[in-house]
Amino acid sequence: MVTLAVYDIGNQKVADMEMDERIFDAKVQSSLIHDVIRKTLASRRTGTAATKNKALVRGGGAKPWKQKGTGRARSGSRRSPLWRGGGTIFGPMPREYAFSLPEKMRRAGLRAALTLKHKEGKLILLDDFPLDSFKTRQVLEMLERFQAKDALIVTDQKRDFLERSARNLPKVKVLREEGLNVYDIVTHEYLILLRQVAARLSGVLL
Repeated sequence: MVTLAVYDIGNQKVADMEMDERIFDAKVQSSLIHDVIRKTLASRRTGTAATKNKALVRGGGAKPWKQKGTGRARSGSRRSPLWRGGGTIFGPMPREYAFSLPEKMRRAGLRAALTLKHKEGKLILLDDFPLDSFKTRQVLEMLERFQAKDALIVTDQKRDFLERSARNLPKVKVLREEGLNVYDIVTHEYLILLRQVAARLSGVLL
């Protein structure tokens, strides 16, 4: 078991929490983390670049001239890629870049990323983050107490006040636990988990 300290928003320790060592003391494989991040970014990529091929170009219903007797090369359509205004050969078309990874690899990648933050001392467990209004200043003050201005905050449920209060902070992102992913973990310096989220990780990642 791994013992993690739980803090309140004033950076005062309020409890200790026992966590499964398979989550916060796992083997860190950089190649695995890389594969999971590549999969995440590929899934977010939208292939919208498009050109018109011969089938999509307007016109070309009639044969430009008869097959024989004109002295010119035979031609069947004005939409030919050889003609000006014709279709494009092998041009880019909308496509999906996403690919799949085994679920075991995805979970192992998350465990490795969580372990990495823990070993770097950049993992913070919060007892709670109460907000009763939209207060960006209050979120910023909490982060300054932990010296964590570049942070990913993971919540257990929808928290409008927290999500919208942190929206104006360029290096802060608030994410709900179901959206936790390796890319956001490694691209932020600190990882802040609410206590309820950490308690449910064993049931999700093991």
